[in-house]
Amino acid sequence: MTAALARSPERALWRHPQRRDDVSAIGDSAADCLIMELETWPKPGLVSHVDNGSHDDMDAGTFRRSAAAIKPYFRQLADAAARGCGMGRLRIIGLEAESAMLAATSGVNTHRGAIFGLGLLCAAAGARAGGMINPELPLGDIVARLWGDGIIDGPVVLHSHGNAARRRFRAGGARLEAASGFPSVYRIGLPALRKTEWAVPHEAEAARVEACFALIASVEDTNLLHRGRLDGLRFARSTARDFIDSGGVRRPGWRARAQSIHDSFVARRLSPGGSADLLAMTLFVDAHERPSP
Repeated sequence: MTAALARSPERALWRHPQRRDDVSAIGDSAADCLIMELETWPKPGLVSHVDNGSHDDMDAGTFRRSAAAIKPYFRQLADAAARGCGMGRLRIIGLEAESAMLAATSGVNTHRGAIFGLGLLCAAAGARAGGMINPELPLGDIVARLWGDGIIDGPVVLHSHGNAARRRFRAGGARLEAASGFPSVYRIGLPALRKTEWAVPHEAEAARVEACFALIASVEDTNLLHRGRLDGLRFARSTARDFIDSGGVRRPGWRARAQSIHDSFVARRLSPGGSADLLAMTLFVDAHERPSP
């Protein structure tokens, strides 16, 4: 157990017997969100159940195998946090999840970013289910409070494309996003998802597409920086913003326009993988923090 948790008055206030059923369901929910992200189309440049987007080395089957391989580790992250384990233990589980992913995909990086971000949200949900922190706190706030310092101070993955782009272009990256409590999820992804669900009822996929475009339009995606440099990032963000500003999925013919944008990303080999990870995180947070009717 971390010293921070041992010292925190919140631990004594909120501790109750751990609910194993809840913790197990957290990992299942995370894997389901990865599949929902995969089965969203059109998503500019990204792999889906329809096509491979801008990728030659992966397809929908690769992503399904990856999601199945890492699901047990999402459960482990939730369980570890429910028992009060600290960032060191969470990091070990994350590395084990990455190894399982690479084994399932023959070395292809499908979900490294999701293992990190979605994994931390699973841990936050586990800490909440285990009574380690105020259950009224949003999951993002829990991540920032319990592990924010450890996220910033942790070891750097030297051969990560995202980290290389972050250093080269001085971008914030996934680490800052997580340590800050996932502001892109709470300020961009969730509002776009929920507003669209209200405006376009019974169109769950349309709401996911809208949230994806909103994230691409706003996020400093290091995957785009790696593939397209600053010009690629600017093109992606402005194109996604034009889609949103012209009505998004509320405008008739939106799917054809979204597909055309998807094709333009593929032509430029652009893939906003960071935004895809954030979409999966948005779906997870929505599932665990959906307001009561």
